[in-house]
Amino acid sequence: MSLTFHWFLPTNGDSRHVVGGGHGTPATAFGRNRPPTVAYLSQIARAAEDLGFVGALTPTGAWCEDAWLTTAMVSQHTERLKFLVAFRPGFVSPTLAAQMASTFQRQTGGRLLLNVVTGGESHEQRAYGDFLDKDARYRRTGEFLQIVRDLWEGKTVDLSGEHLQVEDARLARVPDPVPEVYFGGSSPIAGEIAARHVDVYLTWGEPPAQVAEKIAWVRGLAAQQGRTVRFGIRLHVITRDTAEQAWTEAHKLLDGFDPDTVKSVQAGLARSESEGQRRMLALHGGNREDLEIHPNLWAGIGLVRGGAGTALVGSHDEVAERIKEYHALGIDEFVLSGYPHLEEAYWFGEGVLPRLAAQGLWQHPFAPTSAPAAQVPFTS
Repeated sequence: MSLTFHWFLPTNGDSRHVVGGGHGTPATAFGRNRPPTVAYLSQIARAAEDLGFVGALTPTGAWCEDAWLTTAMVSQHTERLKFLVAFRPGFVSPTLAAQMASTFQRQTGGRLLLNVVTGGESHEQRAYGDFLDKDARYRRTGEFLQIVRDLWEGKTVDLSGEHLQVEDARLARVPDPVPEVYFGGSSPIAGEIAARHVDVYLTWGEPPAQVAEKIAWVRGLAAQQGRTVRFGIRLHVITRDTAEQAWTEAHKLLDGFDPDTVKSVQAGLARSESEGQRRMLALHGGNREDLEIHPNLWAGIGLVRGGAGTALVGSHDEVAERIKEYHALGIDEFVLSGYPHLEEAYWFGEGVLPRLAAQGLWQHPFAPTSAPAAQVPFTS
């Protein structure tokens, strides 16, 4: 099976420096270097589409632009790229969400993917009027996905749950195709929700041994439900013609981390209720030293950014090898990003993807197999 790659739309702003934010922390000032205008985000989206990325993830939260509205606008400037829209079930009714997804599919020609984010930070949830605790939010997510999936199947839904209640709910038009559901979470209840409801389980970029444990955990839970799920991983990338060039770029990013900003961000993230965020913090411990935690896996991004905090750093050949290592564990989808997102999409798309194509692990989803993308470019 050909590997699937997605890119990222930085709706919190972009820069040649790392733009922080997420998990209750605000976007850093670098996000103003390239504001997240529809014009700029569309430029990134078109580049990703041309290079062979299948979709583009957009984040959700108070620190970024709204994902639904932004992707709806950017979709009109692209032709084939799908949009992995992150949204939080507690902020909209399940019937309305199912209807929104159905509309999105019709208006874009079936280019919606859904990234369900339960919400790991109670203080941020409360700002939106959501006062449930973390476990209750996950239970609500389960009810939400049950309703949405039944509606997408054309059923009339009556449900009186612990947190959600609908009566005689149905859609006038069901989505075609039905959007795939992506989901991540490292707590026990998150695994239960993934096993019952999702198509693709996403993990942040932990070392391969830890990723293997997660895959085995979710795969086992899904088997108990008589289901199978696919697996994806969320990573940043810094890939260049040589390893030296890539690490020079990583160190340049690290040099741009103001010590006071690192201290402030780490203090904020330490209060996070997210088990996944806790695991990210444990990879670097707030320390600027020894950040290569596995060959070519660098934890420096997590010093100033919440959520995904690791990057694959190295030559194009080295990054391709790390991707193959994760794929051998069971990872089929890679959700990637890099600073700045426009330029880094080209570094990866023109440097790594052709090498994977030459090994039969990837093919351009929008071009014939004999297209030039399958040729490894000359590098000095």
